[in-house]
Amino acid sequence: MVKALACTKCVRRHGPEQLINLCACGGILYPEYDLVGVRRAVTPADLGRGPATLWRYRAVLPVADEVNIVSLGEGCTPLSAAARRGPFAPFERLTIKDESPNPTGTFKARGMSVALSRARELGAKAVALPSAGNAGAAAAAYAARACLPCYVFMPVDTPAPILGECIAYGARVYLAKGLINDCGRLVAKGAAERGWFDLSTLKEPYRVEGKKTMGYEVAEQMGWTLPDVIVYPTGGGTGLVGMWKAFGEMEALGWIAPQRPRMVAVQAAGCQPVVRAFQAGAAASELYRNAHTAASGLRVPKPLGDYIILKVLRESGGTAVAVTDEEMVQAQREMAEAQGILAAPEGAATWAGLKKLKVQGWVTGRERILLYNTGSGVLYPELLPVDAPVLDPNDAHALDAVR
Repeated sequence: MVKALACTKCVRRHGPEQLINLCACGGILYPEYDLVGVRRAVTPADLGRGPATLWRYRAVLPVADEVNIVSLGEGCTPLSAAARRGPFAPFERLTIKDESPNPTGTFKARGMSVALSRARELGAKAVALPSAGNAGAAAAAYAARACLPCYVFMPVDTPAPILGECIAYGARVYLAKGLINDCGRLVAKGAAERGWFDLSTLKEPYRVEGKKTMGYEVAEQMGWTLPDVIVYPTGGGTGLVGMWKAFGEMEALGWIAPQRPRMVAVQAAGCQPVVRAFQAGAAASELYRNAHTAASGLRVPKPLGDYIILKVLRESGGTAVAVTDEEMVQAQREMAEAQGILAAPEGAATWAGLKKLKVQGWVTGRERILLYNTGSGVLYPELLPVDAPVLDPNDAHALDAVR
């Protein structure tokens, strides 16, 4: 159970029993728990008796009454050692965490399960959010499950499959001219005027709690150890900062040692506000003008949590790297052919980024490295090859063309 909401900027604490977005100073709020009490009551061995979903970590999640849990079976996604073939051969201890089996096909299900559960528990009447795609689909699905009206505002060039998915779940979907930050202005106006609860990335305290379960899960799957390096695709950055929060909680619980992975944020070359801020030594990013990339989840011109992302990268001894759309598509095909994982372009960006870091000497092939594929490539059909030859089965020589 949450004991307080702590501001990540001014350290002011707020009571948890209210629907709230940001601190008065504009800072992002993090839930705090009685970790001393959890440590007494729960051991890692107890988790195996819980459900095969992220709700096995309920002791460090914010929902007080289980009747309010909104779940579609999210979490407990596979972690597998990468096959050492083709371009993957130089990496001796590379693993891939594949989030595509989640409901709605992406890791966004984690955050929305917890956020919608807590919103329902605290009496929300309707929810709204801006989305470049996958977060909107997950919000629509979980809002449908929670019987809450959901308003989704998306850029006009959002991929059709994701747009159609949101509409199918019954969300009220509106397209806006511009990028996700432009959609966010519409949501903020509607929240103020119409009473919607704003589910924007890190603008409420609980999506990060769902995303942090990726950190708990990896630790559990790796026998309560952590990798040397975690490579993560970074748009809004909730997953990256959520995992860092989870590592701190697990150390306080006595479940892991103090050692931390070096965290790597991968962004698109056409939208790299965090990369530029990291390289400049800045504490926050600047709005990235004319942002463009086929990886819609990476098209975030200025993350609200940029100051936390940059702090995590520096505290961990990590880095930030940008990759082109062409490099993402190539990486997507390499992951599919060598690993049997059809990654979303955002997930493929992690492999593209890792290859760059290997060339630069920032990582070695002997380190324990973890890549995150955050979603299914099926959601981006426009990036998939469809140039298969057509054969006539009535032609006796049809197979002559087969190579």
